[in-house]
Amino acid sequence: MDRQATAIWKGALKDGQGTLDTQSGALKGLPYNFKARFEDESGTSGTNPEELLGAAHAGCFAMQLSHFLAENGTPAERLEAKAVVTLDPAKGAITKSALTLVGNVPGIDAATFSELANKAKANCPVSKALGAIEVTLDAKLA
Repeated sequence: MDRQATAIWKGALKDGQGTLDTQSGALKGLPYNFKARFEDESGTSGTNPEELLGAAHAGCFAMQLSHFLAENGTPAERLEAKAVVTLDPAKGAITKSALTLVGNVPGIDAATFSELANKAKANCPVSKALGAIEVTLDAKLA
């Protein structure tokens, strides 16, 4: 199973501009640039690779956990997963993805929820792909 995305970049790093397109069409001509990646902490000047990686990680983790919860006989009513991806410009590297989760899961105790959330963190394909960085999880029941 292959999925694809295309990046077009024009110009030098600091004054250049790029666009992103995905196979599904969910992203089509989405702009990105140096300011959005390295200078704008508010996130209002465009997207960046770390934000997109965070979306992929949060989405993958939530799907994996939903599977484990259903297998446990305690399907989730709602899972809200967030991933904060840290880029350290001094190192020129992504160093961390911090997952936070709030789950509404009827019929489950906190210990089982925590166990299954940690299992999902370890087993979702994006977490596995991020094996070179620190991945943390803070999971709570609503």
